[in-house]
Amino acid sequence: MQVGMTLPVMEPDVWADGATTLEAWTRAVDEGPFSSVCFGERMAFDNPETLTLLGAVAAWTSRVRIATTVVVPQLHDPVMLAKALATGDQLCGGRLSVGLGVGGREEDYRAAGADWSTRTMAGLAERAAVMRRVWAGERVTEAQRPVGPPPAQPGGPELLVGSTGPRTIRSSAAWADGLAGITLDLDPAGVAAQFDLVREAWREAGRPEPRLTTSFWFALDDGDGSARDQVHRHLRHYMNWIPQRYVDAMAPATGFAGTPAELRVTLDRFADLGADEVQLIPTGAALDQVARVADLLA
Repeated sequence: MQVGMTLPVMEPDVWADGATTLEAWTRAVDEGPFSSVCFGERMAFDNPETLTLLGAVAAWTSRVRIATTVVVPQLHDPVMLAKALATGDQLCGGRLSVGLGVGGREEDYRAAGADWSTRTMAGLAERAAVMRRVWAGERVTEAQRPVGPPPAQPGGPELLVGSTGPRTIRSSAAWADGLAGITLDLDPAGVAAQFDLVREAWREAGRPEPRLTTSFWFALDDGDGSARDQVHRHLRHYMNWIPQRYVDAMAPATGFAGTPAELRVTLDRFADLGADEVQLIPTGAALDQVARVADLLA
């Protein structure tokens, strides 16, 4: 099983030194034993804009895959999004993996001037189809030439669905290459059931074996309990659209908080479930977290 690392794009102090923190994290991940460097999208927040960051990360890396976890196509024009992602794929030499989801925050749709009523799996599938057509070189506009550039990967980057409900998983089997999942409570039984559902849906749709990825928030300590406090602080900041009392109630059981040895046990459990990759989501911007996980994986 591969292990990816997410950049601390949702941390309040990520801009304290300009882009220095993001570049240092990205280069550390690329130089370490990680399989991918990941980052997700929000609009009404202080995180970096995803497609702009994609260009920078492509320049800062030479080895790891670059994973967007996830982009919400309904916040973008699909032709422009296809062009931006194809450009990113060219800039990184075909190392791009794209997670797509419908998003769960109405404020992000309002900030982007997008229609909340388009937040459907059918709408997601339609936009994914447009992107595939653009990447195939079809003329999807009235222009004299197709929209380019072509992606570095034939047919375009892999598209992973970032929705986890049974109905949405079954509907996405027609177009997605696999799952960009997330687990809140690290319950192996729940993740196993989800993976089994994805495999079954892809098999029934006559699709190739799906790529199975999942992710979870993490913080490391030396057994003093400080990691759980770090996860709690992060969730309060990130989940700002949810009433704080609900965030406080879920925080004690959300994500991983513990020692490196305990994280190793957790990762082994996911490997036993058949995960192709687990992507760790940091809950702080301190660079030593990358080094500690790298030592664990070495």
